[in-house]
Amino acid sequence: MLLEIADLDAGYGRLSVLRGVSLSLADGAFLAVLGPNGAGKSTLLRAIGGGCDVQAGSIRLDGREIARLEPHARARLGIATVPEGRGIWPRLTIRENLLLGAWSFPWRVRSRVARENLQDVLAIFPRLTERIGHRAGVLSGGEAQMLAIGRALMSRPRLLLVDEPSIGLAPLAIATVMQTLGRLRERRDCAILLVEQRTADALALADDACILSQGRIRAQSPAAVLARDAALHEAYFGLQRTMDAPGT
Repeated sequence: MLLEIADLDAGYGRLSVLRGVSLSLADGAFLAVLGPNGAGKSTLLRAIGGGCDVQAGSIRLDGREIARLEPHARARLGIATVPEGRGIWPRLTIRENLLLGAWSFPWRVRSRVARENLQDVLAIFPRLTERIGHRAGVLSGGEAQMLAIGRALMSRPRLLLVDEPSIGLAPLAIATVMQTLGRLRERRDCAILLVEQRTADALALADDACILSQGRIRAQSPAAVLARDAALHEAYFGLQRTMDAPGT
């Protein structure tokens, strides 16, 4: 297995968000993480990438424990993140934003590898090629999301973490983003862990899916099976019923 998480508790300082989370992801596989707002989905990605506190449990990449490594060390091992909100640098050009994605390579080969990777990424995103010298701040939401994904791919990741890529996008742009993720799945160059509120789109893309609710994994199975599972409905609406019940 490429990624193995066992009995993970994680959060922020003394605040625990994830409790006893266990999951695994094979090399080149696509896993969708679903669940209601506040379930801990983004915290799970941050725990893997190094953006929150791991309080207990294990995170292994290729059998190596990484739970205590700094984010830059995890990036050098092959983890790249497409953050919620995209996080591009608006005053830099598209080319400059993309080249920043290659920072994790050793400096002796960084320039050469970055040039090679740039051509590969631009082949995936021809629209970025057309605007390569423009400042990123002029991009539409969909184009900015393409840039964020492209920047992550510049590091040639083994594991790509994608956090809510459809947020704030128009329907046509969402369709383009999902098509792009579908092409990345077909390439199988890296494993993909996708957090996404649009459950139907995520399940259509993923090999497997899991439901995260109140910081715990409630179900995990092949995506096509989970799409028909009552657990998916329960994860989204069961919490609300509990909150509305008398005496709560």
